[in-house]
Amino acid sequence: MKRLVVAITGASGALYGVRLLESLRSLEDVETHLMISEAGVLSMHHELDLKRKDVEALADVVHNVRDVGACIASGSFQSEGMVIAPCSMKTLASVAHGLSDNLISRAADVMLKERRRCVLMVRETPFNLAHLRNMTAVTEMGGIIFPPLPALYHRPESIVEMVDHTVARVLDLFHITHAIAPRWTGLKTS
Repeated sequence: MKRLVVAITGASGALYGVRLLESLRSLEDVETHLMISEAGVLSMHHELDLKRKDVEALADVVHNVRDVGACIASGSFQSEGMVIAPCSMKTLASVAHGLSDNLISRAADVMLKERRRCVLMVRETPFNLAHLRNMTAVTEMGGIIFPPLPALYHRPESIVEMVDHTVARVLDLFHITHAIAPRWTGLKTS
C-alpha cells in the first residue's frame, strides 16, 4: 500500500486538492493522509460550497494541523511523499524557511529531509521576489514547485477537465497509475 500525504491550504484552487483526493479515493492501493488549514476550509466553502467534513470524508486518515505530534511529523512514517494542493504563499514561506509551525509545514519539512517527493502547487500571481526566492529555496531542498497552470493542448471542455489534467501530472510524479486524463500522443497532422 502506498501512502500519500495531502494538504489543502487557503490559496485559491481548493478544487485541485479535492480532485486529487477523489482520484486517489478510487485507487485501492493508495492510503491518503489529509490536513486542511483553517484558511483552506474557508476557500473550500467559498469556491466549492463544501464543508470540512465533506472533504475529510475523501481521505483515509485525517490529521489536525495543530497536531505536530502526529505520525506524519516523523521521518519514520513511510510514505511516497506529499502534495500541498493548493499551496498558499504563507505555507510556501513556512516550508522554504523550515519553520514547522504547524503539521502541514512540519510534514513538508520531513519529506524534504527524508528526500521524499514534496510537491507544492503554489497559487498566486503575479509572483513577487519573496515568492520566487521561496520557490527557489524549496527547489534547492529537493521540493517540486508545481503551479497548477492549465494545459490547453488536449482541448478541455470544462474546468474539471483542466484540473484533472493537472492532477494527473501530479500523480505521475509519484508513479501512481491512473486514467483520469488523456496522455499526449503527439500532434495529429493531416
